[in-house]
Amino acid sequence: MSDDMTMTSQSAHTALPGQERYVAPIEETPLHEVDSVDEAAPAASMWADAWRTLRKNPLFIISGIMILAVVFVALFPQVLTNQDPNYCTLDNSLEPARAGHPFGFNLQGCDIYARVIYGTRTSLSVGVLATVLVVLIGSLIGALAGFFGGWIDAVLSRLTDIFLALPILLGAIVVLQMFRTSTSIWKVVLVMALFGWVSTARIARGAVMESKNLEFNTASTALGSTPTRNLFRHIIPNSLAPIIVVGTTSLGTYIVLEATLSFLGVGLPSSTVSWGGDISDAQSVLTTDPMVLFYPSAALAITVLAFIMMGDAVKDALDPKSRTA
Repeated sequence: MSDDMTMTSQSAHTALPGQERYVAPIEETPLHEVDSVDEAAPAASMWADAWRTLRKNPLFIISGIMILAVVFVALFPQVLTNQDPNYCTLDNSLEPARAGHPFGFNLQGCDIYARVIYGTRTSLSVGVLATVLVVLIGSLIGALAGFFGGWIDAVLSRLTDIFLALPILLGAIVVLQMFRTSTSIWKVVLVMALFGWVSTARIARGAVMESKNLEFNTASTALGSTPTRNLFRHIIPNSLAPIIVVGTTSLGTYIVLEATLSFLGVGLPSSTVSWGGDISDAQSVLTTDPMVLFYPSAALAITVLAFIMMGDAVKDALDPKSRTA
C-alpha cells in the first residue's frame, strides 16, 4: 500500500515531455552591482515618481511657464500697465493703438490692454475658487458614498444622478437669472459649484471604492482605527490622484464658463472687468473692428490652453498605466 502511494507521488511530480524545469545553482547566478539596493535611500512614493515624470515632460514645462505668467499678471497687473481699466471716454472710442495703449480702445473708449490685464485677475479668481469648491464638495460626497456603501451610497448616487441630468450652463443661467439683482463674483462661484461637483463626486467614489479594499485599510482597521479615521487619514489621501487630474483640467472649464455667463449678460456685473464682459461688448463692432474682440479672446484661449495642457501632463504622470518601466 505504501509503495503504491510512493509511486503515485513520484509520478505526480514527474514533468511531462517539454515541460522540464532547470534551476541554475546559486554559484552560477551571483548578484551584481545592478542588483544592489541602497538601504539609506528614502522610499519611493507615487508623488515622487510623478514629479520625476513631470519635470521631464515638455508639456508640463511649457504649461507651467504659461500658468506662472498668467498668475503673475493676475497678482501684479500694475507692473504691466498704469492705466485705469475703468477709465473710459467716448473721445477715444475705437481709436487705434498708440504709445501707452498698445491694443487701442474699445467702443466705450476704454483701454483694451488695461482691461485685458486686469481681467486676468477676475477670470482666474473665479476659476480657482470654483474649482476648489467643486473639488471639496465632490470629493466629500463621492468619498462618503464609496466608503460606506449601502443606503448612503444609494441616496448620494441618486442625488448625483439628478444633478448630472442638469446641464451646468443651463442651470447656472436659470439660477443667476433668479437672483440677477445682486450678482457678484461669489454668487457666480457658488452657482458653478452647485452644478459642477457631479463629475468629481463620481471619480472620487470610484477611487475610494478601489482604495478601501487595499491592504493598508485592513491593517489600519486591525490596529483599532475607526472607519472615519481610515477614510480621512488613509483612504482619501490615497485616492487624490484622479481627483487632482480632474480638478486641474476643470479649472480651465470654469474660466470658460464664467466668460460664457458674462457674455450672455447673466454673469458678473458690467462694472467688473472680465474677459467675458469685454467679449460681449465687442460683438457689436465685430465686423468693423475685429481686433477689439481678438485681444480678450486670445487671453482667454491662452489661459484655458495652459490649464488643459497642465491637466494632460498631470494625468500622464499620475496614471501608472501611462508610464513605462
